[in-house]
Amino acid sequence: MKIDYEQIVKKCLENDQASQRALYKALLGKLMGVCRRYTRNKQEAEDCLQEAFIKIFTSLPNFKADGPFEAWTRRIAVNESLQFLRKNKKFDFMDDVEIYHNVPDFSSNAISMMNHDELLMLLNDLPQGKKVVFNLFVIEGYSHKEIGVMLNISENTSKSQLSKAKDLLVGMVEKLNLN
Repeated sequence: MKIDYEQIVKKCLENDQASQRALYKALLGKLMGVCRRYTRNKQEAEDCLQEAFIKIFTSLPNFKADGPFEAWTRRIAVNESLQFLRKNKKFDFMDDVEIYHNVPDFSSNAISMMNHDELLMLLNDLPQGKKVVFNLFVIEGYSHKEIGVMLNISENTSKSQLSKAKDLLVGMVEKLNLN
């Protein structure tokens, strides 16, 4: 079912509680998935999600329809998740100057055949810094330069963290296939 975000946002701005509940329900699953990818457990994801919704509802008057509404809310959820990780010192970046030139092929059939829960389980086993860079680059589509700015790391550290995350994920998948 396609949601008319323009209409629902307009009613939310008029403090229509039914529209606010409808907006919350429409975004809940998608944004929980975003927060869950950045955190270690459901409780942390719920904390990030709550902060994201607070930010979404308080920032609705500032929303400029120059892009999709869902993308705007997704970016808020990502930013709130990163803020949570910063506040709780959950990043574990190493200042890597080494850049991997032989990045493993991540289009493995085994990975493409995994369901969401299986992939999430593997992502949760990654060290937090690698997990965050992987999510920002592979899933959210940010460039290494943008990731560097967002996380206050060098572009090369972002590249290295991504490469190491891919190495680890490929190793995990291979291990699963052997069992």
